[in-house]
Amino acid sequence: MPPSPESLWVLCLLLFVDGATFSFATTPLLLEYAKYHSSWVVALAGGGSSALGSVVQFAILRWALHARQPWMQRFAPSRARLEAALSRYPSASFVTIMTARATPLPDAPVKLVAAFVGYSITRYFVAVLLGALPYYFAIALLGRFFRIPTWVLVLVILAIAAFAVVDRLRRRKAAP
Repeated sequence: MPPSPESLWVLCLLLFVDGATFSFATTPLLLEYAKYHSSWVVALAGGGSSALGSVVQFAILRWALHARQPWMQRFAPSRARLEAALSRYPSASFVTIMTARATPLPDAPVKLVAAFVGYSITRYFVAVLLGALPYYFAIALLGRFFRIPTWVLVLVILAIAAFAVVDRLRRRKAAP
């Protein structure tokens, strides 16, 4: 028997995959699953799953940045992008990572700097988890209170994904 779409395990799987990839569906997923589970359960289970997924992405990014294989260099960010991120975020400390994760703002620049400097994967996991817990709890409370229709949340996810694709294509076209 397949798991119910409202299952906590489904949420955990979706947040793990989201954390390991592009992380564009986190907030809509939390809002949706808050309809079926208490806010603290959504925050704990979702935060842990998302943090594990983020660690997978972080480990791959760390490996890619430090790989010496020529074929891997095309996947690693350019040296100019790394230097820009380093000058913008000079510290990849625990508090910086935790704070970046505790907000709805993208944490990619901080993640990039942390991977570049070889930040500990274990410390990264703990910082991301501790940052996610209050944020996920607040989003789950909102989802529990407002109960946004599922179709609206699906449209939000699709709109965010479409925006990301269009932005990526625009940047690629503008790059010399």
